[in-house]
Amino acid sequence: MIWVILCKDKPNSFKKRMDVIDDHRKYLSTNPIKTLISGPLTNETGEIMKGSFFMVEADNIEEIKEFQSNDPIYKAGVWDEITISPFNKRVDNLSKHLN
Repeated sequence: MIWVILCKDKPNSFKKRMDVIDDHRKYLSTNPIKTLISGPLTNETGEIMKGSFFMVEADNIEEIKEFQSNDPIYKAGVWDEITISPFNKRVDNLSKHLN
């Protein structure tokens, strides 16, 4: 099943995010879950990260919660609001943009 995870950072948490960003990237490089697409949410100029987006494959929400609870950004208390939802893909034009 495909899942979307949307994590919004707490206000004024950019420095805390940057303090753990290398550990976060190392964690993701271990492939703790099958990630289809991911990246930071940013401000309108794209210069400041203010959240995280993941589209993953998992059998159940427990896998998602385990993935989240082991993420250094989660452990650092950066994320304020986390939304986890199953996703039913109907349109996929992403591959057109990757060429």
